[in-house]
Amino acid sequence: MTDTFLTAFDALPLGSFVGTSQGRRYVITQQDFSNGQSQKLIAEELSGNDYISLNLYRLATGARLKPCETSEAKVIEFVLNLVLL
Repeated sequence: MTDTFLTAFDALPLGSFVGTSQGRRYVITQQDFSNGQSQKLIAEELSGNDYISLNLYRLATGARLKPCETSEAKVIEFVLNLVLL
């Protein structure tokens, strides 16, 4: 995980919103827990079956990305390519 990913992730709004990534349209929900030390993002493709889910933990030793049911590379690529509509 890079600073570029964290910058892109931190630019996303909290709550639900719509965006595109790699030509696909998604409804995305982002939530903060524990005063922002834990964050969850879920994205569901609107006209397909793709599903993205991740948890991001802000630890004293640095940020830790924990994807759910998908690869770390896929969630990083998704966030880096995400364009809000």
